[in-house]
Amino acid sequence: MDTSFSPWRRALAAAFAALGLAAGAALAQPSAQPYVKSSLVQVDVYDRFDRTALPVYQKDGRHYIVGMPGHEYAVRIRNCTNGRVLVVTSVDGVNVISGDTASPGQSGYVLDPWASVEIAGWRKSMERTAAFYFTDLGDSYAARTGRPQNVGVIGVAVFQERPKRIAYREQDLRGRLAAAEAPEPARKADRAEAAASPPPASAAGASSGVRDSAEAVAQSPDYKESQARQLSKLGTGHGRNEDSRVTLTQFERATSSPAETVAIQYDRRENLVALGVLPQPTPYIARRDPNPFPGVMRFAPDPNR
Repeated sequence: MDTSFSPWRRALAAAFAALGLAAGAALAQPSAQPYVKSSLVQVDVYDRFDRTALPVYQKDGRHYIVGMPGHEYAVRIRNCTNGRVLVVTSVDGVNVISGDTASPGQSGYVLDPWASVEIAGWRKSMERTAAFYFTDLGDSYAARTGRPQNVGVIGVAVFQERPKRIAYREQDLRGRLAAAEAPEPARKADRAEAAASPPPASAAGASSGVRDSAEAVAQSPDYKESQARQLSKLGTGHGRNEDSRVTLTQFERATSSPAETVAIQYDRRENLVALGVLPQPTPYIARRDPNPFPGVMRFAPDPNR
């Protein structure tokens, strides 16, 4: 019997089998995007070790990425508008510039039209940052500063800039005096409402309150038990010191609340599998004793009539 084509047939069958496995793996993986795109900004998380943007998975309207412990990363934000925007950025519920417990009203980075920024660490000065890296919950910067409650999320609050006031010439102003007087009752009402509202808490008072609250929570039995259950959760560490220069600029927000907010949650792969964000890995199923020669000799059958 001529067996000259047998190796070729075996190779072809192996190729078909490999293609079938690849197709099955593709079907098992959920769809992912390399970034989160909103109407104002585009946000992605860049793994500095693998030099790639981490895939973003969606579930129930939320965005998730898989973090690899020990890998440094950067949050990259691109302005998708023709006007300046302010991006107040937080990691694990902590403002990346000031280190305060994050709030949208805090400082952030100002992006020119269509410009982008790469935020690779906690800002230590106008020239230096401490690198972000994925790490265990207990080693995270938030946990080490007494604020582990929001570990595992990156947030970007986006503000648009208030349009510049138009400066009119003196002869133009004379023709607009009547129009300028009309809004005066509304301005008085605004001042009266502002006077009736309570004054904002000072920065020192707010920080003190946050620290006292964090200490009380950290000492509670419920918190200690929950922390023990979450030891495998991923957080962001306070890493090596790097050069990162910025300058100060003026920015007047168009609104007191963010125009939009982007949130990306992150964790270990096994934790995202447990949450149902990623599929369960296919287990190996043993079927009796393996046969080293499972193929049976066959000959080509006659065609159907």
